[in-house]
Amino acid sequence: MSVRVRRVYEPPEPDDGLRVLVDRLWPRGVAKDAAHVDEWPKVLTPSTELRKWYHGGEGSYEEFRRRYEAELDAPEAAELLDGLRKSAREGRVTLLTASKTPEESHAQVLAELLRG
Repeated sequence: MSVRVRRVYEPPEPDDGLRVLVDRLWPRGVAKDAAHVDEWPKVLTPSTELRKWYHGGEGSYEEFRRRYEAELDAPEAAELLDGLRKSAREGRVTLLTASKTPEESHAQVLAELLRG
């Protein structure tokens, strides 16, 4: 299974495979055709409330992770997550995010759930 996280601002690479934008909002300054996004499943992104809570500095990454994983248990999100797992078994999946710290973001949580 091959899943990786990259910033959407980085140029696409030939071995990216399926490029999936995992941010709820389109990243600033990125043209849609230049991003080469194959899928944009907004249901897999953190809720607006959770995103604002985490970026407001109110909680830890561990608590954010716990709350986000609970959101991903919703039926529609779980179904989309299963679809991405299937895609990852068939080839590389690159999760794209505008986050300045992808290693402590929802994209990292998704990547670990897809690998596990």
